[in-house]
Amino acid sequence: MTQQSSLAKMVSFAIREKQMSDAGSRVPEFVSLDEAAAMKTGTRVTFIPGMPALYAEALKNICYVKGIPLIRVLHPMMGVDKETGEDRQARLYELTSQTSIPTMFHDAERPRNVWIEQLALAERIGAPASPKLLPDNFEQRAEVFGLCAVVLAEDGLVWNMRILSDSPLAQKYGYSEAASAAAPGKVAEVLSLIDGRLAAQEQRGSRYLVGNAVSAADVYWATMSMCVLVPPPQIMPLTRQNKGMLKYFAMNGQIPVIAGALTARIERHQRYILSTYCETPAVLGGDPL
Repeated sequence: MTQQSSLAKMVSFAIREKQMSDAGSRVPEFVSLDEAAAMKTGTRVTFIPGMPALYAEALKNICYVKGIPLIRVLHPMMGVDKETGEDRQARLYELTSQTSIPTMFHDAERPRNVWIEQLALAERIGAPASPKLLPDNFEQRAEVFGLCAVVLAEDGLVWNMRILSDSPLAQKYGYSEAASAAAPGKVAEVLSLIDGRLAAQEQRGSRYLVGNAVSAADVYWATMSMCVLVPPPQIMPLTRQNKGMLKYFAMNGQIPVIAGALTARIERHQRYILSTYCETPAVLGGDPL
């Protein structure tokens, strides 16, 4: 290891240690959407207190690895305000032309709502000594984006998890009886792909999905895999807000075809990435149980 590489690792470790210390010392504060939109400096991301909404939690972990301090913003809930009769997400739509979580603001730049743009921004504004989550090597970069897509993009792992049963969220993702019936098999196929990839990497002496270092593929996968493989409370604490969600995620993992594709290797990788590189125990706000 070169002296420069060693120094970079030391600085990166110090950044994570400072973040972990700050996270553990206080309950996270949240600003309003209007306050966040009015700010001209800082990185602001929308969250629901107490809820590890998958894309928001993944972006939080990406930013944590990159050493990016975050201002947490209250993401408006779906539905109509009972007192005013107004759509609670109307202001969010006005600002971003969409309503999904998370929205990412940085300085006075335009908001980002799509994971691939959020990742590019995080890579650009991250601390200089932080791990590079998008490899310089374009062949490896193609592998990272491909793995991220089968997890995050349309018809990928999370997409199919959300149409396992009918709900308002499932309807947003194009729920139909036929699509729902096919979803468990597609989730299992992604799991098998990831497991095969990890097995091949182990043969090369690597604990990571691509190359010999942590990448966006590892962070996104480890976070999103919670939808079928719930980490222990030491990693994902239980709150009043998330207990139903985590119970649902655990039930997803018990669907026979999905359970058959979950392996000890997948679990080891998830726990290693989350506990080594990400904010653990996750700081969520809300009401701890």
